Amino acid sequence: MTNFNQAEDAPLSVSAAMARAKGALEQVTIKLVGEVSELSVKPGYKAAYFTVKDQSASLPCMMWNNRYSASGVELAVGQLVELTGRFTLYAAKGRMNFDVFSLALAGEGDLRLKVANLAKKLEAEGLMDPARKRPLPVFPDVVGVVTSPRGSVIHDTLRTMRRHFPLTRIVFAGVPVEGAQASQALIEGMRCVVSAGAELVIMGRGGGSFEDYMPFNDEMLARAIAACPVPVITGIGHEPDNTIADMVADVRASTPTAAAGAVVPAKESIDELFAAREVSLETAMRRILERSALQLERYADRSLFNDPNALLANQAQALDFASDRLMRAIPDNLARDGQKLDHLASRLAHLMPGQLSRFDQPVKRGAERLEYSLGQATAVQKMHLDRNCERMSLRASSLLVPFEQQISLSASRLHDLSPLTILGRGYAVARSQDGHIVKAVEQVSPGENVSVMLSNGELDCKVEAVLHIDTDTATLEDK
Repeated sequence: MTNFNQAEDAPLSVSAAMARAKGALEQVTIKLVGEVSELSVKPGYKAAYFTVKDQSASLPCMMWNNRYSASGVELAVGQLVELTGRFTLYAAKGRMNFDVFSLALAGEGDLRLKVANLAKKLEAEGLMDPARKRPLPVFPDVVGVVTSPRGSVIHDTLRTMRRHFPLTRIVFAGVPVEGAQASQALIEGMRCVVSAGAELVIMGRGGGSFEDYMPFNDEMLARAIAACPVPVITGIGHEPDNTIADMVADVRASTPTAAAGAVVPAKESIDELFAAREVSLETAMRRILERSALQLERYADRSLFNDPNALLANQAQALDFASDRLMRAIPDNLARDGQKLDHLASRLAHLMPGQLSRFDQPVKRGAERLEYSLGQATAVQKMHLDRNCERMSLRASSLLVPFEQQISLSASRLHDLSPLTILGRGYAVARSQDGHIVKAVEQVSPGENVSVMLSNGELDCKVEAVLHIDTDTATLEDK
């Protein structure tokens, strides 16, 4: 390396001094990290010019366009970048620059680039299309909340929803919102609240750094939100924060509290809505009643309701005219038809004898032949039929003899067993007041009425005393 403190015999020109300094600087290649504070990338320029800084220094940089395009990084003010290059001097202005060989986003900048590329990919697939996003239900019965069980987010959300619309039931899935497994936990929590009947899902978390929001920039979570069967509203961080989940969600709220206030109407707005609807309903009903009253008055003024005959007047007159024409036409037509009928009858009487006489002889001969043929054809059959009838009569008489004897025997037994025959031998049948047959003295008590059936009538009796017959001693005892 050149030693600039070395004494020189002769002074150098400005150009020579700058050339010596440039040669010394360009021998050093370093890697540094800084924040972009200024940027100038204009069409027609051969290089991109920008400045990087830290807390106590700044450094102007330049990067040729071919290197800048190959890096794939689109610079923006505020990005943290990692540069590799060397120092150089621009002799014409006496200005030192950092000639950048390679460029990459550092730390959060790299994350932001990945998130931006994912956002472009999902937007190209239509997941962020406003036409795909669904409106929120006005009065949801069940709202699902997916957030951390710790912290102020869940408490603020519950307090806001209870204050605005306490009728809404809340199903809560407590999941981690930071860490490598947070995105999968968010997806599972969203599935659980939807399975529990949620009509919409609130997904939120409190403030934090860009790295803290990375679970909400996960591609799988974004696709799960887009595929969710119910609307999803996000409230992640604060107003400036924007994640992939916010872009894909049906509604994005600035904060979790704002998300809770957006899914249910405020009590004041409900009161205003009901008041406005009440006025509209009252106005509409008044107009309907007024129109109905006017229409009723118009109906009442019609002649149909003032004169009952007006409804069928035309038809009644037409019926009278038709009846009159019919009464005039029927006698005339009957007279003409009677004359025609008389004329035809006279002609028929004149023609019939001559016409029928031609068929007398053929009919008589045919009848004789038919009678003779039938007699011959049925003679043999008649003999067989008579013989079979005789055999059947004899057979039937022999078959009935056993049955007649059995019937006589059964009739005799039936007569012997008949209650009337038993009564005829001097027995009687006693019945209680409710019509049941008295079979034992225990069934009646003194003072009760009984009916005694005899062979030729009945006796209405009153029980004076109950006597019990002891079959063993054959004595009567007064019970």
